[in-house]
Amino acid sequence: MEQIGYTSAQSNLDAVFAALADPTRRAILMRLADGEASVNEIAAPFEISQPAVSRHLKVLEKAGLIEREVDEQRRPARLNGAKLAVAVNWLEEFRAFWGTSFDQLDDVLDTLKQSKEWEAKK
Repeated sequence: MEQIGYTSAQSNLDAVFAALADPTRRAILMRLADGEASVNEIAAPFEISQPAVSRHLKVLEKAGLIEREVDEQRRPARLNGAKLAVAVNWLEEFRAFWGTSFDQLDDVLDTLKQSKEWEAKK
């Protein structure tokens, strides 16, 4: 069955958002924003095992959010900002909607405030 408007780019976007859905993986990305790190360095602040951190890193790597390479005996991970940009660009498409929604909410709140002030003057 063909999905209309569904491209491989959207499939990658699904992987990015699925990876970002987990708070531990988001925390790992925040750590990697400071620079590359080994699994042990990444695992240090978490109360989970090193193998669990490695599984999180595999999900992030599969989504393209991090890159890993062999550096002698360690496999440091580093952030790949290009894939995050894909998610940000997709979310940017909704900025006009958010602005309109907030403007409408401001109008409703102003109307309520004015009606309360009108009632108070009576």
